[in-house]
Amino acid sequence: MLKEGTVIGERYEVVGRVGSGGMADVYKAKDSKLDRYVAVKVMKQEFNNDSNFIRKFKREAQAAAGLANPNIVNVYDVGDDAGIYYIVMELVEGITLKEYISKKGKLSVRETTSIGIQVCLGLAAAHRRGIVHRDVKPQNIIISTDGKVKVTDFGIARAASSNTISANAMGSVHYSSPEQVRGGYSDARSDIYSVGITLYEMVTGRVPFDGETTVAIAIKHLQDELEMPSKFTPDLPHALEQIIMKCTQKSVDRRYQTMDDVVADLKRSLMEPDGDFVQLAPLSNHAQTVMITPDERAAILEKDAQNMNSVRTYSSTTEAQKDDGLSDEEYEKERYRREIDDEDDVDDSDDDEVGSGLEKAVTIGAFIVGALIILVLVVIIGRQVGLFNFGASSAESVPVESEAVVSAEMVEVPDITGLSEAEAKELANEYNLGIKALGEVSSDDYEAGLIAQQDPAAGTSVEKNSTITYYRSSGSADQIEVPEVIGLTRSEAEDALEAAGFTDIAFTEEDSDEVNAGVVMAVDPSEGETAAADDTITLTVSTGGENAATVVIGNYRGIDAEEAQSLLEAQGLVVEIEYDVSDSLGRNNVIETDPESGTSVRVGSTVTLIVNDSSKADPSARTETSETEETWVSDSTLGRADNYTGGAYRLVLRQEVNGENVDKEIESGSSLEFPYTITVEGVAGISSGSIYLYEETDSGEVARAQWPITFEES
Repeated sequence: MLKEGTVIGERYEVVGRVGSGGMADVYKAKDSKLDRYVAVKVMKQEFNNDSNFIRKFKREAQAAAGLANPNIVNVYDVGDDAGIYYIVMELVEGITLKEYISKKGKLSVRETTSIGIQVCLGLAAAHRRGIVHRDVKPQNIIISTDGKVKVTDFGIARAASSNTISANAMGSVHYSSPEQVRGGYSDARSDIYSVGITLYEMVTGRVPFDGETTVAIAIKHLQDELEMPSKFTPDLPHALEQIIMKCTQKSVDRRYQTMDDVVADLKRSLMEPDGDFVQLAPLSNHAQTVMITPDERAAILEKDAQNMNSVRTYSSTTEAQKDDGLSDEEYEKERYRREIDDEDDVDDSDDDEVGSGLEKAVTIGAFIVGALIILVLVVIIGRQVGLFNFGASSAESVPVESEAVVSAEMVEVPDITGLSEAEAKELANEYNLGIKALGEVSSDDYEAGLIAQQDPAAGTSVEKNSTITYYRSSGSADQIEVPEVIGLTRSEAEDALEAAGFTDIAFTEEDSDEVNAGVVMAVDPSEGETAAADDTITLTVSTGGENAATVVIGNYRGIDAEEAQSLLEAQGLVVEIEYDVSDSLGRNNVIETDPESGTSVRVGSTVTLIVNDSSKADPSARTETSETEETWVSDSTLGRADNYTGGAYRLVLRQEVNGENVDKEIESGSSLEFPYTITVEGVAGISSGSIYLYEETDSGEVARAQWPITFEES
């Protein structure tokens, strides 16, 4: 266990431990480079000399490292430091879905649907990367304090391959698909089954299959029909119930085939709660309830014994289960060891099969070679004694064939470049050769459609009936005509060039009394000339003359970057974006402008917005503006809103800035209770504003209440 204050990787300072499993401990740590808190998963010291455990730990990091999605707990870094193996992940403050269900008993239809959509979106992103989670359950779904839903713990995920996906590393048996508990092939549709069980638990407050032992629950997944969730929740909408039932079909072919399909139907169920749009495939003979064989039952019993009558997966935010006599950490160690052993067994089995096959092949080959040797000896001896003359009289010798007849006949490859495909085929056939196209290449020497390259080259000697491969010419490298852009604004000209296919556009500025500021006055190459798509196209933009109109840059600190950009462009200014970090502002809020607010500039000038975004900022270039500039704050208590019905909500701050209303989202969540105290940071120098409450309803988002508030400089 690491002590508070320990620094890992010369970057992550341990603040405290937040959870522990059989293989690793999870710590909250401070990232000194990006000045943020993260979760660091550290493999326990006792496994440092075990190469199998190290391999398993690294595989977990690899499974989630490429999954950048708002609904997946992101992995930021992985490494080892003086024997400490660690994974750095996004720190999510909140509770698990399991705890949330236990707290509320049952979830509302809107909550269930909203959470289900976010879970499916995260899993869909994983599936698109070829990763199957294989342990989807409420314990591995976190609801953050701001209402976001994130899937975590890809510890037993694997790349989707028939050689690697099996039930050897099975998740919690309450949520495992029939193919997982049976030990068969599992893919993305196994995750869909687990999502269906999770949706079932959200709307009913209970799991559909339960029992005293793991094997009892596993057999129910294989044989028992799912009770309709409306039995426990009578007012459950028909559409949502049908979605749950389709997700949890025992036959994978009768389930949804992709998570995207589940998302589409969940969204539609919000609009058509009583709709009959969920289509279940007819139950064919091969999709009936599966009766397991005695061997399968024995396999499940064996797995049950190995698991000590428990199939559980570690979750740092859930309570320990003690019904099998093992602690959480002891069980987790056993699970990881079993998984590694299963992998090694599979490898050994493959080696045995290869070895057995090789022995058979060698034996058969030896028989064939021996038979051929005997046959050759018989022919040679027979010819010597005159038994085999192959049609010649016994007194005549057999004539010896010429070298040209005995050897394969060779021909010289003709030159087919510059010919059409029909001409090339005709010429090749004259030489008893074939031709085959491999594609197209650009060529300045041959017109489009003619043969530009061939293999083998002309003049090469090859056997008759060989094939010449070739590439057709697609013409010269793509040349694009420069469109008419002079007289357009900078952004209009840039859009026109990109639409034409150019990818490298540069700008220069030049004073002009004749051309308005911000308007293109020249382009290189000139309009009408041609250039390659990746050639640089340079636009010369007027900055106006000495008498050009000027505007004053307003104070945009704290405003959303897109809103600030729109306001500046409306003044005739060109906007560029750079990124920095500020602890006192929200993501994508403006930190400052360059030139600074209050500066008078010509219309058409370029203004740079410095935007708060730690993921894009250069840590070495971080400014200290958040510590030196003024901050305006309001501490307010919101009274009861009579129109609010307790559904999902969103609070928005509205302030008037430079004559324009500017909205900034403060927070959102699943439910709001009054009176509600809130601290809000506003735009510097603006002393008033209003907080608006919006509620999500079946017909969309509706404004419910408004509270005027005042700000003071802090």
